[in-house]
Amino acid sequence: MKATPFILAALLAAAALPAAAQVSVNINVPGLVQIAPPQPRFERMPGPRAGQVWVPGRWQWNGRDYVWAGGHWLQGRPDYAYAPGQWIQADGGWRWREGDWRRAERREARREERRDDRRYDRHERRYDRHERHDDHHGGGHCPPGQAKKGNC
Repeated sequence: MKATPFILAALLAAAALPAAAQVSVNINVPGLVQIAPPQPRFERMPGPRAGQVWVPGRWQWNGRDYVWAGGHWLQGRPDYAYAPGQWIQADGGWRWREGDWRRAERREARREERRDDRRYDRHERRYDRHERHDDHHGGGHCPPGQAKKGNC
């Protein structure tokens, strides 16, 4: 008789222990999908159309699963290039970034700037290399103790 209340108390304590140790929080952030999207499907682009831009197909999240949406044509915009949307890993999940239009001439100008920067950097590195060469081999100051070692 005395053993029954003791066993009952032990069972209640054992049942309460795992419940206290396991805490789960599920926060649903709008626009954030916890499951990574599948690899894009191969989709053959139809022949070019005058004044049209091809937007490739993509995986769309419907709240439970990914569903493939085929590519389509968009009306082109003069002086703009279309940058297709993409799935981006962010905040512990995946978000879809919509495609948008970017000014084509700006992109070309940025390419030119990068090209000029690379030329400048190459010139600077060449200049620095010669400067360092002169510093260490008789062209300027020799740090203390380096002449005895044959470094100047």
